[in-house]
Amino acid sequence: MQVAGVLRKYLTTLILCLGCGLMFVASAQTTSSSKAKPVTAKSQAPATDSAATAKPKPASQDQEADTIVAVINKDVITQRELTTRFQQAKNELRQKGQTPPDDVLMRDVLQRLIQERLEKQEAKRLKIDVTDAMVDKAVESVSKRNNLTPAQIRKQIEASGTSWDQYREMIRREVMLEGLRQRTVDNTVLISDAEVDAFLRDQKARQSGGLAAIAQQNAPQAPPPQAAAPKRAQQARPNQPAIMGLGQILIRVPEGSSEDQIKALRARAQDALARVKRGESFDKVAQAVSEGPEASRGGDMGARPLEGWPDLFLKAVANVPDGQVSGVIQSGNGFHILKVMGRAGGAQSAPEPSPEQAPAAGPAGGRGPAGAPPGAQPGARQGPMPVDQTKAKHILIKTSQVVSDEIAKQKLTQIRDRLVEGKESFADLARRFSNDSSAPQGGDLGWLNPGETVPPFEKAMNTLKVGEVSQPVKTQFGWHLIVVDDRRTQDMAEQFERNQVRQRLFLQRSEAAFEVWLQQIRNQSYIDNRYEKRMNQAKE
Repeated sequence: MQVAGVLRKYLTTLILCLGCGLMFVASAQTTSSSKAKPVTAKSQAPATDSAATAKPKPASQDQEADTIVAVINKDVITQRELTTRFQQAKNELRQKGQTPPDDVLMRDVLQRLIQERLEKQEAKRLKIDVTDAMVDKAVESVSKRNNLTPAQIRKQIEASGTSWDQYREMIRREVMLEGLRQRTVDNTVLISDAEVDAFLRDQKARQSGGLAAIAQQNAPQAPPPQAAAPKRAQQARPNQPAIMGLGQILIRVPEGSSEDQIKALRARAQDALARVKRGESFDKVAQAVSEGPEASRGGDMGARPLEGWPDLFLKAVANVPDGQVSGVIQSGNGFHILKVMGRAGGAQSAPEPSPEQAPAAGPAGGRGPAGAPPGAQPGARQGPMPVDQTKAKHILIKTSQVVSDEIAKQKLTQIRDRLVEGKESFADLARRFSNDSSAPQGGDLGWLNPGETVPPFEKAMNTLKVGEVSQPVKTQFGWHLIVVDDRRTQDMAEQFERNQVRQRLFLQRSEAAFEVWLQQIRNQSYIDNRYEKRMNQAKE
């Protein structure tokens, strides 16, 4: 009991001491704080005022810059990005002497950004990656075509007001689009010999006064009698693949629009059509109200072969004369008003316009098919083109993880020994051992023109005599044995001419098919154009 009493007294004393200590510390902190307060208030007051006046403004600007103006599937475009691209586009147009209204240009730029996002998404899905090395190679190719060095190209680009990084991004996009086009549509485009023949016949018609005469007739300086224009058009057009140029005014209908909203948008389209029919310029109305990506160009969508236009458009303009406009038509994108910029070639699907409305040679006004400049038309003979050709066969052994360079070379050396002995023919050994697609034909490559094979192969082939078999030759495809069967000099002017025409028609068809494919991708994607919605609400 005595021990317990002693312990109680000891604990009571300890608690009292601790309490006094805590009170002392608290008092000291209070005193220190009260002494420091005037200094703190005096020194921090200006900062507080500054924060109150300066901070909210940049915060508001940042918030506005980061506002989402469009959602494309799982990707977004911010106001900051849109503003930057808008300023770039405005500066470029100002240098060209063009000044479309800011609201029209802003919508146009946003549509381009949306299109670019969709392209990038598709490229990512198809695993199309454009490396810096590929961009460097493309820049080098541009330099060579212009007889300049990359450094000179860079100097010219920067002098025009475009930064080098911006230019490289433009090149990167072009390379990406080329990869997309090759992957998605190029293998579906076939140009027949009949189409090449038709184009060549058209060239002869031009030279004999067909479409070329019509182009001269439309030139203001020396118009020939207008009464002859329809007749010449009928003579020349059936020989050329049919092409047509269109312009459009597009009033978009956002996904999920109500019936009242659709009715209001249709009324806007009808109002735009009425303005055009009252005599206002189609270009000006398109720039003012169109929401298509080509609005800043006056709605001009360019010229394409007929199969490159949607069926809906073809039906809408089937009976519309050149230079005239269709009624309002509706598609999955919205309401369209189409203007026929011009037609050329093919059978006459539309009524022949009056002499006063007779179109130029092509939609570009006095140009050849798809806007080829005069003097640069494929199919125009350039005179004899003698070319030294080589008829050759080869045996290819490809290398792999199993077949090394040493094994492939040794195998070809053994095959060559058998050929030298004369016991077996080159064609038989090619069928048995070659890894090339020419193996079933005994390795026969046919007649080869200069530049058709890779440099190491061509260099080795050119050193051989007729009937001589080469030593094993290495290329990026593997190891080759080559034998030359014959040589000749051939006039390739006609073949070169046909190849040019085929390439020209292929590019026309491929570009048109690619645009259709891009439009299909757009139609299948989720696009929420918030900027456009805000602008429409502000107008209401």
